Amino acid sequence: MESGASSGNGRHPEGMKESWFSQFRNSPNPWMARYVYGLMFLITNLLAWAVRDYGRGALTEMERLQGCKGVRDCLGAEGVLRVSLGCFTFYFIMFLSTAGTSKLHKPRELWHSGWWSAKIILWVALMMLPFLVPSAFIQLYGEIAHFGAGVFLLIQLISIISFIKWLNDCCHSGKYADRCRIHVMLLATTAYVICIMGIILMYIWYVPEPSCLLNIFFITWTLVLLQLMTSVSLHPKVDESFLTPGLMGLYVVFLCWCAIRSEPPEDRCNQKVESATKADWLTIISFIVALLAMVIATFSTGIDSKCFQFRKDDTQAEDDVPYGYGFFHFVFATGAMYFSMLLIGWNTHHSIRKWTIDVGWTSTWVRIVNEWLAACVYLWMLVAPIIWKSRQTGEST
Repeated sequence: MESGASSGNGRHPEGMKESWFSQFRNSPNPWMARYVYGLMFLITNLLAWAVRDYGRGALTEMERLQGCKGVRDCLGAEGVLRVSLGCFTFYFIMFLSTAGTSKLHKPRELWHSGWWSAKIILWVALMMLPFLVPSAFIQLYGEIAHFGAGVFLLIQLISIISFIKWLNDCCHSGKYADRCRIHVMLLATTAYVICIMGIILMYIWYVPEPSCLLNIFFITWTLVLLQLMTSVSLHPKVDESFLTPGLMGLYVVFLCWCAIRSEPPEDRCNQKVESATKADWLTIISFIVALLAMVIATFSTGIDSKCFQFRKDDTQAEDDVPYGYGFFHFVFATGAMYFSMLLIGWNTHHSIRKWTIDVGWTSTWVRIVNEWLAACVYLWMLVAPIIWKSRQTGEST
């Protein structure tokens, strides 16, 4: 991405001396544009949260939202879906209008990096329009959003695994191999220590009694996955280092922790969540951190289009776009569905507490399946080249 950065910066050398606001208005810049889109996405997330937690009184006055059939907190969930629909529509329009853009100074590239007055007006209009849509359509969108959120999780998973493998290849390349040897060992050792400590702490915090069989299964299976990923990575035919399974171990342990944290507070095995049901300062900070982490994850995944290219090409011309615009907006469109699922607990009729995010049994199982899928994808990326090579050898003989 450095090459893209240099070409993007070289495109407006005189603009770099101006203030950021002058660049925003007068000098279309793809690198600044991505931060503006990220800010718009953050504002949309905050709007969805405000509608869910504090907009129930205003929503009740709208006759079109009276389709909840008496379910508690349904209006809040429906409000989140309406905001999500507006956000999804905006980014999907941007995806359709910028997909396939490859060169700078083209109309579609200028539309992506400029025309902010028109796009902000479009964004505001699309935020308001879903509140005029019948409830039946919003419920249908909620069902579709489950699939879109799953697509987002899959894209994010592949991006994370690709980054881990890129980091490992970079550290073991001929240029950095000798210099990074000690750093790699320290990083891998630290990753494994954190993994083991995390598993021990989850046993202590989330298995207060032997009857918590589900949590015991989740944590123990995470330990099995860590051992399996390490064994396969160190197999002579694979010959990976300790770094990649260690970093993947951090990821699966984190997903397991998120899954258990998503269990309803009424569950007797999740005493940590039960103690955090009140809107104290720690709960509020945790909510804000989770929201910002989701926005950052969407932003970082959106600019990582190269890991999804089937044909790798490291060369980049001066007038090539620095990142895939269509992919960027597609990730944000699916991210709009994903944040709606987090705020309503993946259930359109879920009872939602204030200052909570991604809570419920559906959220728990989504996280667990995501963890298992992450381990499977990683193992397949290790084993697939060996299987492909053995098939080619068999065919040649």
